[in-house]
Amino acid sequence: MRREGVTGIRRPRKNKQETAEPPSTWAEPFWERGDFTHTHHANTTHPYWITHITSLVDTEVLHRDILPYLNKLSFPTLQEVESVLPIEEKEITDDPEKIKDLLLRGYVWIRLSDRVLEGVLARAALDKSRAVSIPQEEFSVVGPKESFVESLTTNLNMVRKRLPIKELQLQEFTVGTYSKTKVAVLYIDGVANEENVNTVLQRIKAIEFYQILDSSYISQLITDNSNSIFPQMLDTERPERVAAVLAEGSIVIMVEGSPHALIAPTTLVEFFSAFEDYFINWQMASFFRIVRLFSVLFSILITPIYVAVVTYHYALIPTDLMVTLVTSRSIVPFPPILEAVILELTIELLREAGARLPTKVGQTIGIVGGIVIGTASVQAGLTSNVLLIFVALAALASFTTPVYRMGNAIRLLRFPFLLFAQLWGLIGVAIAFIFVMGHLLRLTSLGRPYLEPIYPLRLKDLRDSFIRLPFSTQSHRLQTQDKQRFTPPWRQKPRDIDE
Repeated sequence: MRREGVTGIRRPRKNKQETAEPPSTWAEPFWERGDFTHTHHANTTHPYWITHITSLVDTEVLHRDILPYLNKLSFPTLQEVESVLPIEEKEITDDPEKIKDLLLRGYVWIRLSDRVLEGVLARAALDKSRAVSIPQEEFSVVGPKESFVESLTTNLNMVRKRLPIKELQLQEFTVGTYSKTKVAVLYIDGVANEENVNTVLQRIKAIEFYQILDSSYISQLITDNSNSIFPQMLDTERPERVAAVLAEGSIVIMVEGSPHALIAPTTLVEFFSAFEDYFINWQMASFFRIVRLFSVLFSILITPIYVAVVTYHYALIPTDLMVTLVTSRSIVPFPPILEAVILELTIELLREAGARLPTKVGQTIGIVGGIVIGTASVQAGLTSNVLLIFVALAALASFTTPVYRMGNAIRLLRFPFLLFAQLWGLIGVAIAFIFVMGHLLRLTSLGRPYLEPIYPLRLKDLRDSFIRLPFSTQSHRLQTQDKQRFTPPWRQKPRDIDE
């Protein structure tokens, strides 16, 4: 094999020997690339030209599955080249736009003449992705330990092997003017609501954005209300959760390069139920869900209530507690609202610093920083120890939210509640709560009420909302085509003892 073509930034000069050049001016942008390769090969019987982008092509595939088979052919045609290559994705074309597009996707362009565009395009893309590991954000003690990775093919494989049924439908799109990102929409035909499926497909087709780097881009672009702080699509990194919600009639969106899948439609209650709840008995699962909901309310309301009571409603404080509170605040020079805002911002600062630093350093910053700053602020008289305890408990309670994005919304909600508590006391807290509930009542996910099954009230869905009843009581699903999950045990035909 003789290689006469060269790779470089500038076009090589012609010499007496035959030089492989792009066949027309459309390839000029590729020729100027430093990683563009255009080579001429010649064996004893026939010449051929190979063009590819080295940074996108797996050289092992090129030398193992392409070059040896080409060298064995004698006076071949393009059809023979296509048939002999042991590569699944290949085609013959002379369309310049398609050739450029496939070259940028890791294809190798094989021609038998440098005077024509027509050639065989064979996929030899270099696919690098990390191995499947344990979940980082939705870790559970019991249950599977697999999580999605950045490869869409790998993620689809993990879902397919959990749902080996022909009804599982997959539709792929290419989104992003520059990124050309693959987006896959999954649903089970006959179970998922057709209106919801059509809504998702229509919104994804209508996306006009320059690049899609993660599934969160899709979530922000197709959500019902992009101005709401509450997430209207549930994101998960667990393949078994995706398989479970597909069987419930939900729609799943997966994006190339993202280790998180989007689930829609969803409700507020689903953000407070960890998938680990289904791996333990229903009594423990129900207890943990109630604890999480109480923790969320505690995290949002405890510091605003403290500010409201200390500022306006002294009579609500018991006498014994009043002595402790007065003692702790006797040397604090700031009003309660300023004291609370300083502590809340300090907690957020420590949390953000711990999240952005490397793991070991972040843990040290969170623990040591919290202890040192908290102790020093109390001793310096900048804050009271009572409020410090409340803020620490509120921060701890916010960590019980299983979904990270909902946890962010809860953290942000505390600040407007603090403002209303300073303005009007407990009445202000009630007004802020009414505003939040009014927003939640109007919020939807793919047109489905966000507060379902509370609003509208659906008693059957309450079996798996704030509490989780036994599986035997959950034989029906709502908002889907097929509403029957399974036949309840008490309706099953009794089997004869001799069978």
